[in-house]
Amino acid sequence: MIARNPPVPVITGPTGIGKTAISLKIAQGLDGEIVSVDSRQIYKELSIGAAKPTHHELNLVPHHFINELNLGQPYSAGLFARQAAKRIDEIFARNKIPIVVGGATLYLHALVYGLSPSIPSDSGVRTHIEKRLAQLGKNALYQELSQIDPLSARTMDPSKTARLVRALEVFELTGTPLSEFHATHTPPEHDFQMILLTMDRSTLYQRIEHRVDAMLENGLMDEIHRIRALQIDESLHALKSIGYREPFAYLDGRYDWDEMVKLIKRNSRRYAKRQLTWLRRYKPYRRICAQTSPDDLIKSITPEYNKFRKETP
Repeated sequence: MIARNPPVPVITGPTGIGKTAISLKIAQGLDGEIVSVDSRQIYKELSIGAAKPTHHELNLVPHHFINELNLGQPYSAGLFARQAAKRIDEIFARNKIPIVVGGATLYLHALVYGLSPSIPSDSGVRTHIEKRLAQLGKNALYQELSQIDPLSARTMDPSKTARLVRALEVFELTGTPLSEFHATHTPPEHDFQMILLTMDRSTLYQRIEHRVDAMLENGLMDEIHRIRALQIDESLHALKSIGYREPFAYLDGRYDWDEMVKLIKRNSRRYAKRQLTWLRRYKPYRRICAQTSPDDLIKSITPEYNKFRKETP
């Protein structure tokens, strides 16, 4: 059994860097269970576009927060942090090691550091929204905010565009309404050992582009057609994310095929860059090259967990 709970290992890094394959090796080496930190893989309907582990991979070790909700059911950083903390306790109680895996930055922050009143900002995202404001007008953007964050929308004058842009910026960066950040800070319930996977930028971008090609070859458009047939509200945040919004726009005639593929790749690269910017601000993270042998990775961290184990009576 576990003598006392050790720090929970966290495997994180940008999209496309190989978190799934590495975490599976580590989970098998540590006799662990994977706690997924992903705002899309929790939905049953989203698989290919969300880069969800395959059925074979899911069967190798127990996974949590994958295929647990239907599209439209609520999911947020705060809800995830509370539920994940409980799951971690349950995994320890089974004499297993919980391994947190994922790159959803706000969800990860909420779990590891607690929900914080500090609110992220990104000048590039803000500039993009300001350009949309100039093109579409303040009323259009106010209606958009009213759908994704009605609490914030009700507190502002639509003509005061600075607050409007800020609220949309926060949502685009985090996937969480600005109003949710005003909740009281809740400290984390566990200690964590943070492992940030790194890779040469050009190699990472090549991996991302190859993955997009593989998604399309493996049936991404079939998945898009199945989702549209369900007549689900396509303004849901999960469906406005990269890998879904571009194919929906293609079906609506806004792009041709080549432009759609180009945009998915470009937007995925930009998202990876934003993730790296966010994650690198955490100095305690232990940076490890993602191309390190998984066996070497296991050897380097396993001793830190073996000392917490003793034979079950």
